[in-house]
Amino acid sequence: MHVHWLQHVPYEGLGHIETWLAARQATVTCTRLYAGEILPDVASFDLLVILGGPMSVNDEDELPWLAPEKAFIRRAIEADRGVLGICLGGQLIASALGAKVGPSPEREIGWWPVTKTPTATDGSAPRFPFPDAVTCLQWHGESFALPDGAIHLAQSPGCRHQAVQLGKRVIALQFHPEADPDWVRKVLSRSPGALHPGSYVMAEADLLADLEARCRPANLLVEKMLEYLSANP
Repeated sequence: MHVHWLQHVPYEGLGHIETWLAARQATVTCTRLYAGEILPDVASFDLLVILGGPMSVNDEDELPWLAPEKAFIRRAIEADRGVLGICLGGQLIASALGAKVGPSPEREIGWWPVTKTPTATDGSAPRFPFPDAVTCLQWHGESFALPDGAIHLAQSPGCRHQAVQLGKRVIALQFHPEADPDWVRKVLSRSPGALHPGSYVMAEADLLADLEARCRPANLLVEKMLEYLSANP
């Protein structure tokens, strides 16, 4: 299996996904968009993982690589590649498919529960078996509308669209299931001022408490998502 991933800032890496890839001896390649690296041919990989970042999908004037990245994501989806988008990555999937991305009703930074929606089990279309509830790391100020044809899988009190699925091979997330303890500490160290008070913004001490235990449920969830997307050619 060949997995390609897209990185938007040097301090947001694969986190626990790297452990999953190593265990499966996957071939792994990366495009560092912030460094001006060239996107590959979509025929060269089986699964695409699109990571997060502090920018907006609407910042095309300031970040000219966003427009070709969205076109690349569209091509990967049209070519029936497995695609997982996380936070900014999920927003990029939505934007690439014509859905709006803008300020979220609430900024979310911290460990908040995400729950399955009724549409996650309704109907006959194939869909990822999202758990009834899982506590995940949130770190976002924007959110995405549902692209046409998307199945709404999960929501949170602060942000309605937490997980959506398109067809059998595309999942867009607003939360960060890849976050392991090192990921959390590194992103926090590069995000001065991010934790200013809000209804869904945790204080630093609460955010960093019991990281090993807090990361594990969402890490198991992202493993299942990657297995699902890899098994649905």
